[in-house]
Amino acid sequence: MTIKRFEEIEAWQVARQLTKEIYAESRKQPMRRDWRFCSQIQSASVSIMSNIAEGFHSQTNAGFIRFLSYSIRSSAEVQSLLYVALDNVYITQARFDELFALAKLAAQKATGFQKYLEGLQEKR
Repeated sequence: MTIKRFEEIEAWQVARQLTKEIYAESRKQPMRRDWRFCSQIQSASVSIMSNIAEGFHSQTNAGFIRFLSYSIRSSAEVQSLLYVALDNVYITQARFDELFALAKLAAQKATGFQKYLEGLQEKR
């Protein structure tokens, strides 16, 4: 199966869901009062999906692999920021666990796709 649109990439789909949920949490009190924090975690989550989309339109697999690595790093940033949200009682432990797992899944999907692309490069 050939992927024709970035929206078909599982890592992008998971990142989109994570971003949707991060934005929903950012609209709630008390988190929404901390606009710098909200901006940071929103930007990091958007970065996950944006780098996947941008990498998809790279001219080479090497370029795509590079953008996937940026996406994976942004997933780690979201995970780190979720600790800030938890420590400041912006979210519950249960919500932290859900969002952290979603960020981890996005990174895992991106890593899996990255390894697949690296394997294609090695075959050349």
